[in-house]
Amino acid sequence: MTTQLPDRAEIDATCKVIEDHCPSIYTWQYQRTRPQLVTLYDKAAHSQWVGATDLDWSIDVDPESLVDLESPNLRLMREVTKMPGSPIASWGDAELVQLGMEMFAALLSQFMHGEQGAMMTAAKIVDSVPWIDAKYYAATQTMDEARHTEVFARYIEEKVGEAYPMNPNLEAQITGLLEDSRWDIAYLGMQIVIESLALAAFGDMARRIEEPLLKRLLRYVMADEARHVAFGILSLGEYYEHLSAAELKDRQDFLLEHTVHARARSTTPEVWDRMGVPVGAVVPYIMEAAAALESSPFQNFQNGFFAKLVPNVRRLGLLDANDGYLRERWGAAGLLEFEFAADTSADYATYDAVAADRSAGGD
Repeated sequence: MTTQLPDRAEIDATCKVIEDHCPSIYTWQYQRTRPQLVTLYDKAAHSQWVGATDLDWSIDVDPESLVDLESPNLRLMREVTKMPGSPIASWGDAELVQLGMEMFAALLSQFMHGEQGAMMTAAKIVDSVPWIDAKYYAATQTMDEARHTEVFARYIEEKVGEAYPMNPNLEAQITGLLEDSRWDIAYLGMQIVIESLALAAFGDMARRIEEPLLKRLLRYVMADEARHVAFGILSLGEYYEHLSAAELKDRQDFLLEHTVHARARSTTPEVWDRMGVPVGAVVPYIMEAAAALESSPFQNFQNGFFAKLVPNVRRLGLLDANDGYLRERWGAAGLLEFEFAADTSADYATYDAVAADRSAGGD
């Protein structure tokens, strides 16, 4: 009796192979020498939650109720429907609601894919970081990210519908972290950049929606993510004190590149295929409408992201290293207005949504 192996096309459709060039490190130093990481690890262990039992999956969700026609994104699209020659000029509220549902599904899908990437990156940190306290904490984060992937996947499947594929920009960014030979780049890219991005995106959604299941899901995920960013700040701050100017410049260039990528991911071009509209045909009208309204539907989200990222990077010393190389370039991009926002190392102490709900009896 033989079993036929799947062909290449089937393999490529269901998985992706990534070569990790970073060495794995055993350590025989088991002494707990980093008290802040010990505290963070203990908090993470105490705050574990179970998606199947700590969230009420019996709640019915009407996908249309998740759409707000007055959201900045859909107000912009309504303006596009009014423009002569627009490919969506014939649309009314029904089509805009459908577009809103597709955009919502696309965003949740990127959350799901990003959390799997974060799970793999956290596992890489367990393998490659040389400190036992960091290995312990990264192991709790790996569990956190597995749980996040699970609950987003379940919410999409049971409450929303078909998932979207991973955004190519996000996929390329996470693949780069997993392939890099330097363990601290996995920290910098995931704990500082992508987790700051995730906190901004989750927070933006949590403020806008009232659906109780998703709202609680997001609160719990944000509590975990705030600890993850704090983990990166605590670990990298120590490590970067000992790097050369050239090595720090390399990390500064990494941040410049990936802040650009983060902005590119603010768009969701894949939804237009499902709506039957060529993305190349509608984008010029979207840009024209945004210019006429003097607003961007992504501005609040981007501000939230940079309000986390910039002060976190300042705490790492990377903003002013090499005679302010990164400061000058981020300043030209208008990002220094966020320099003195509260960095995320202080957030995790107040983000423990799980403990709050337990003490309140889950109400």
